[in-house]
Amino acid sequence: MFSPVYAQAVSDWGPAGGTGGCLVDGVPTLKCFEIVFQNILTMASGLIFVALFIMFVVGGFNYLTSMGSPEKLKKAQGTLRYAIVGLVIFLASFLILNVIDALFLGGAGNIFKFKIGD
Repeated sequence: MFSPVYAQAVSDWGPAGGTGGCLVDGVPTLKCFEIVFQNILTMASGLIFVALFIMFVVGGFNYLTSMGSPEKLKKAQGTLRYAIVGLVIFLASFLILNVIDALFLGGAGNIFKFKIGD
């Protein structure tokens, strides 16, 4: 019914790859969670941009086709406003995480690289 997806953010999924892999004798370890979480974060960011794009298109289309109707115009402006607020929140969260990385973690850019132990 469902086919497995073998796309991962890092190349050390199996025992033969990278610096150790997350499989030990074919059994997934806790290091596999790093890869899964990194994939979820990457996909969520992409889905947020797709949703924002759709909101901007729908809001713009409704704004252009409101034909002076105050009710339709207000609804279109609300859609555009929420799209802008969503974009600002997404960019602010990214900026806040980068500021935390720069101030407290040395600015190495490792805040988006999830590592469980070393």
